[in-house]
Amino acid sequence: MRHGPQLLTYPGSLVGTIGDITRLLRGPLAEHFAGVHILPPFPSSGDRGFAPIDYRRIEPRFGSWEDIADLGRDHDVLLDLMVNHVSRRSAEFTDFLRRGRASEHADLFITLDKIWPGGDPPAEDVGRIFLRKPDDPFSTFTIEDTGDSETIWTTFGFGGRVEQIDLDLTSDATRELIRGWFEWFALHGVAIVRLDAVGYVVKKPGTSCFMVEPEIYETLDWLIGAAAEYDLVVLPEIHDVQATHERLSARGYWTYDFVLPGLLLNAFETGDASRLAEHLARSPERQFTMLDCHDGIPVRPDLEGVLSHAEMTALAEGVVARGGNINRILGDPGDGPDVHQLNCTYYSALGADDDRYVAARAIQLFARGVPQLYYVGLLAGENDLESVARASEGRAINRHDYTAAEIETALERPVVKRVLELLLLRREHSAFDGELEVTDEGQGLLRMTWFGGSAVAELTVDLTSGEVGVAS
Repeated sequence: MRHGPQLLTYPGSLVGTIGDITRLLRGPLAEHFAGVHILPPFPSSGDRGFAPIDYRRIEPRFGSWEDIADLGRDHDVLLDLMVNHVSRRSAEFTDFLRRGRASEHADLFITLDKIWPGGDPPAEDVGRIFLRKPDDPFSTFTIEDTGDSETIWTTFGFGGRVEQIDLDLTSDATRELIRGWFEWFALHGVAIVRLDAVGYVVKKPGTSCFMVEPEIYETLDWLIGAAAEYDLVVLPEIHDVQATHERLSARGYWTYDFVLPGLLLNAFETGDASRLAEHLARSPERQFTMLDCHDGIPVRPDLEGVLSHAEMTALAEGVVARGGNINRILGDPGDGPDVHQLNCTYYSALGADDDRYVAARAIQLFARGVPQLYYVGLLAGENDLESVARASEGRAINRHDYTAAEIETALERPVVKRVLELLLLRREHSAFDGELEVTDEGQGLLRMTWFGGSAVAELTVDLTSGEVGVAS
């Protein structure tokens, strides 16, 4: 895997196709990125790609597998595998809906008798489950051939919007299916696979059914081993408290730094570099960093134990004041604020302040690991309130689809040019192959220095003014 910045984008958000992304990466963005994470380009029945119907097809309006392979010739391509679920419109679940337990695909899915004898979960067990919907994680379907009712596990979606059907990762049939997907990806130029929603795959009575130990590690070990047979790198996507990521790192897994975005916003608001410096100093090498993405800026559970509940509330209030909105916790928020993620572009979250925005990107690009830059963030995009109104979806605020003319204009903005210069430095400077030293200099001054042999790259950031200094 190439260790350099990655672009994160929807397949149709930079003009319209995967080919358009490739032309950008070989044109005005040449040499800036080592890889590209293309959000799900497969035919999907919902959640903008995250309810995949068929992994062996690319949605025609985005291009083809040939376009993926072409992009993979000079960039690491990262694709998502929604390992927890498939679309209710997939061929496998469609056959199950028709034939029920007589379907050859029946064992892919989690009927409740697999978890509880008789298929009747005790109320106390249901009460312990970490929910991603307001009621329970189950849905009942009528089998066409028999008229029987089958209740199965569906972690996401509720009401009439259940499009994601959970897979049974303990089933040989599911594991065979996943192996086939890994092989297909590898044959078509993919280098890295992100395991979306992998924290939910273990269903065990009497537990939260989220990050259940030790079973989650056994499952991850199997997934990583199966992917390695096809030379694929695996990136688990897990939103949880920092201690969970520390345990993942201790086991040698790649992980995400979901703390950095919120902690960095807090540091700019307070002018205090101490917690940010401590976090950056002990962060692992095998991590991906982000400030923004297609969902939102993580708050809970990611920042539990890092920021106080009052500080989380202040972050939310600040984002709302700047035109953003809140993705709330669908289950019981407990004692803390009802804030799961903040829906806002990162540029808008920093008050559309060019200096602070460049400073934030500089800190991300000097942090350990693989920095991912979301396409809206790369172009310093502001909140898209029209898209929110059109889609009736809060997350649309940070999902603007750019035309070629809009991209050309954005690339000429001084703030974007400054970010591009930092990207080139991160990509090309040999010091980033060495060791990182992070210090809190006091009075809001943060210093990050990379030492690689005789090469040195140093960043200083004044969190109060947003002033940035780079020496190399």
